[in-house]
Amino acid sequence: MTLANPWPLSRRRQALLCLALPLLGLASCAMPRIPTAEALWGTEWRLEMLGGEPVLATAPATLAFPEAGRVAGLGTCNRFFGAVSLSGERVRFDQLGATRMACQPDAMEQESRYLAALLQAQRMQRQGDTLTLHLAGGEPPLRFVRVK
Repeated sequence: MTLANPWPLSRRRQALLCLALPLLGLASCAMPRIPTAEALWGTEWRLEMLGGEPVLATAPATLAFPEAGRVAGLGTCNRFFGAVSLSGERVRFDQLGATRMACQPDAMEQESRYLAALLQAQRMQRQGDTLTLHLAGGEPPLRFVRVK
């Protein structure tokens, strides 16, 4: 006869343990966490992975959350800006606009793919200095590393 676990760990209890155990010096937890909106305001991230592949080393792209409800960054060649709404792990980018400078074809193609992917973002996770945006339709997620 198998006994059921009388104390199944809910997600909330797991999170509490992840906070308490390192304080006691017993263990550490590296669970991805849902970033709160307040924790993202004032941060900036550099894009590392787009479509499951590394971005062009010569053409960086960024994502910044300068203030509540706003997003900005470098698409690769052009600056972009717009609105962002966050609710738990849900994210939605909207009303994106960008400057219109011409660049090398490979940089322009990367920028088009990046901005289109932002509009498909549905969910985000943060683990340390890594931010992952999960996209609609099972597309490979965008992965960022924190800059500021």
